[in-house]
This record gives sequence, structure tokens and C-alpha cells, in this order.
Amino acid sequence: AGASPRAFLFAGVCLLLLPGPAGSEGAAPIAITCFTRGLDIRKEKADVLCPGGCPLDEFSVYGNIVYASVSSICGAAVHRGVISNSGGPVRVYSLPGRENYSSVDANGIQSQMLSRWSASFTVTKGKSSTQEATGQAVSTAHPPTGKRLKKTPEKKTGNKDCKADIAFLIDGSFNIGQRRFNLQKNFVGKVALMLGIGTEGPHVGLVQASEHPKIEFYLKNFTSAKDVLFAIKEVGFRGGNSNTGKALKHTAQKFFTVDAGVRKGIPKVVVVFIDGWPSDDIEEAGIVAREFGVNVFIVSVAKPIPEELGMVQDVTFVDKVNADCLLSRLTCNIQDFPQAVCRNNGFFSYHMPNWFGTTKYVKPLVQKLCTHEQMMCSKTCYNSVNIAFLIDGSSSVGDSNFRLMLEFVSNIAKTFEISDIGAKIAAVQFTYDQRTEFSFTDYSTKEDVLAVIRNIRYMSGGTATGDAISFTVRNVFGPIRESPNKNFLVIVTDGQSYDDVQGPAAAAHDAGITVFSVGVAWAPLDDLKDMASKPKESHAFFTREFTGLEPIVSDVIRGICRDFLESQQ
Repeated sequence: AGASPRAFLFAGVCLLLLPGPAGSEGAAPIAITCFTRGLDIRKEKADVLCPGGCPLDEFSVYGNIVYASVSSICGAAVHRGVISNSGGPVRVYSLPGRENYSSVDANGIQSQMLSRWSASFTVTKGKSSTQEATGQAVSTAHPPTGKRLKKTPEKKTGNKDCKADIAFLIDGSFNIGQRRFNLQKNFVGKVALMLGIGTEGPHVGLVQASEHPKIEFYLKNFTSAKDVLFAIKEVGFRGGNSNTGKALKHTAQKFFTVDAGVRKGIPKVVVVFIDGWPSDDIEEAGIVAREFGVNVFIVSVAKPIPEELGMVQDVTFVDKVNADCLLSRLTCNIQDFPQAVCRNNGFFSYHMPNWFGTTKYVKPLVQKLCTHEQMMCSKTCYNSVNIAFLIDGSSSVGDSNFRLMLEFVSNIAKTFEISDIGAKIAAVQFTYDQRTEFSFTDYSTKEDVLAVIRNIRYMSGGTATGDAISFTVRNVFGPIRESPNKNFLVIVTDGQSYDDVQGPAAAAHDAGITVFSVGVAWAPLDDLKDMASKPKESHAFFTREFTGLEPIVSDVIRGICRDFLESQQ
């Protein structure tokens, strides 16, 4: 065979024909470590000796049969079945880079998917040697000193106090040029290193903005700072116009997906680097990003030179990317709220004078990226509220109507971004007695909350709404007194309360809880108004039939978002 690999398609099977032996048959295999990567072996073909006892769960392997060069050689060899975990000789062949590397579970190793890498390798069974039999190392790949590399397994848990899923959107246009592009990559690498990347800490990916956006690697591709730094280093300059807005839209829609590694309940952040001014509309892209629940950080570097000013669409674009939508019944409806909440308070804007001497700017940016309390798309009504439902389980409701009440509760709850750092939901059922169905801290995913609501059992009994309000304020809202979220109570009842509701409701209002009252059938309007927060007409609702609860869902959601926004002003 020749010096370069050839692929042939035969009977529907792709056969990879590797280069034959090439003059190094007498050379002893190179002793390597568990973590030596393909890119560390700078030869078209090399015989190596893998040690035994490597920790399978710490191998970094990307691909199947053909592996990205950032992969561990020994990990790839075990994955392909060339050797067992007891080690042995492996022959490594260098191959060109690929656009896609597949994810396959084999021989105890789960390889990872990678969208692109500039170089590859594959492995076959290596030749045996006397040294292998005796277990003696002949030489090492790095450094070539004859000493075996000693490397302790890297701790990959990461900084648990900085949980965030972060996309770095770098400028790869002709506007920045090759030299500044490399300085930009260097700065991003320093930020990534300081973040404390790990399985339980921040995860990062990289997108390059140019004429057309390109996702260089996803959140799930790397879980250690070392691998991220190598990945950033490998990214090539693309050129073209600085279509940052187009790239930001693409990132919001394609990068932050479950398949790409997004984690539930973790803030989604895109850090946008802009050198000069973008060529397209970034304000609209910022709105799209916020609709997807993504926090947009703008890192602006330098200012446009006089020759560029004529091309600048809007000198206030940084402000507008994170601007408020004015709350108005004429201009904002319920669909507008996700884009109406990222107010520009300076937190999401960061400026550096140039790409030189940027080290001092790394730590302040990292501190911002790790500030969770400000990292919920500048806090929205969807992710920064605690909503408790007080559900009437009295005998007059009946089982079938009780199910309609639970459906009403579910339809409100599912609108909100429920997570351990987002919106919280609780539910109490009441008759003469009260039963906490679940509290704010019991469930942190939307799926779990909706499942438990569906399975609430109907109690049946009398109606003591006042006692139920006091019980909920004390036992449900009391334990989360320090929560930064705004508190709401939604009461759903079908009849006259046997006790006073006005006093307990007033105590709830005084405790900072906004109350919505929803009455059905025989619920007195006076009771509904006594319980509701002011203005009464927008916090109290009534319907004759239980089927009439459905249209009220959007009214309650709109009211919660309205009250939340007004409390932030």
C-alpha cells in the first residue's frame, strides 16, 4: 500500500485500507501514558505501547474507528478493541481531519461526537516486542528523556459554584483580521481556563461569526479546560463579513439544544465578541436569543475607525441588544414578555479598549459569567417567580370538576421555566383541613411538577378558605422567605367559605404575596375580591362553569408577568 490511506466501497461496506509497513519495523514501540493524544504523535505511522490499568471513565475519545486527534490513543485502542485495559502494543496511523466524528459506546468507553477536527488517526494491533513482555519502557513520546510520564488523573468536576452553559461567539470576519483573531482566541482560552470547566461546573462551546456562522464545538464535546484550550487553538480563521446578528440567531436556535449538551436548570449564556461594529442587525438577534431564554453578553473591543463609521447601522446597538420593551397594553401581549425583560443595566455589557494586554480583563468577565442571581436572562416572569396554587377540594366540586381544576393549574404551571434556580411551583389542597401536595423545594423540573399535579387525589369535605390561606402563607411561603423570586398565590374555589377570608388574605398581601382569586359556580364575588390583590378587577376572576377555567389561564399568566415587571421597575 502507498503512504496515504485509501478507502474502497465494496458490497456496501466501507473498508479503510491503511498504509503498509514503512521502514520502521525494527524500531521499538514508544511507551506512552493513558492520556497521550493522537496529536502528540507527530508521525504518519508510529508503534506505541499503552500501559495497563488506565481509568476508562477518564479517557477522552471522539469518534469511532477514525478518531479526532485530540482523543487519547490508548482510549481509542480500547474503544476499538485493539487492546484491553491491561494495555499492549498499538499502531497509530495519522489521517486527515473530518467534518463529523460519531459517538459510539464500545468496550466500556462512550466516545463523544465532534462536529469538526483538523486531524484524525486510527489504530490497529501493534507489533510485540521484548520490552513489552518484560513491561519495560523503551522511550516516551513527551518529553523524550527516557523517563515515563507520570500524570495524575485530572479532576473534571469543575467549579460547582459557576454552573452555566456558555457559548463563546467569536468574530472571524475580515474586519478583525488574522492577527487580532489569534489574540481573541487567546483571550477566550484564558477566560475558559479561569471558569473552572468540568462535569459539574461550567460547560463551554465555540461559535465563529463570519459570512456564515459555524459551530466549532458544542457544550458536550469537552468537559475539561485542557481539551477546550486545544479545541480553541485548532479553530481556523474564516473571513467574510462580520454577520454577528446572523451568528447570534444561529447560536440561540441551534447551539443550545439538549442533543448538543444543554443541561436542565442551568443558565444559558452567549458571550458575543465584537471588534468594531457588526455588519448586520444584532438588536433583532438579541430579541430572538432572549425568546430562547439565553443571556447575551456583549464584549465590545475598540471602536470603529472613521472609515467604518459610514457602515455602522446603529451606534447604540449594545444598549438595544439588552433593551427593555416598554410594558404597554398596546405594544406588549403575553407573547412579548420573554423579550421584554432583559433590561440594560450595564451588567451584560463589557468593553475592552483593544486585544493587547487583555489579561487584566479576564477575571472581571469570569466573575460576571458566574453571577447566577443576575443570569436568568436578566430575570423574567417565567424564571423568577414562586407560584403556589390553593385548590378547593370540597364536596361540592366533585371528582370530574376537580380534574378540570388540576388541568387549569397544570396549564399555568407549564408556561414557566421550572428549575432549581428558576421558577418554583407548590400546591395545597383544602377542605376544612389542608394538605400540602408538594412544596417549592420538592421538585425542580417541569416534568416532575406536571406529573405530581396530575396525580393529586381529591379530598372532599367542607370549605375553610381563610384557614387554608393562613396555612399556605405559614407552611409553603415561610420556608422560602429568603428566595429572590417574586411570590404569587393562585386560589381556585367553587363556593362560600365557612370562615373569614379577608384577614388571612390581608396578611398574605402584607407578606409580599400577590394573590389571584379564581371563582367557579357558587363562589361569592365579595369573597373573591376580598382575597385578591389590588387592583381587584385584574386579580379576581369568575366563571359559571368549570369548563370556563380554560380561558382564564392566559389572564392569570399575563397578570403574573405584568405584576413581575412592575415590581422590577
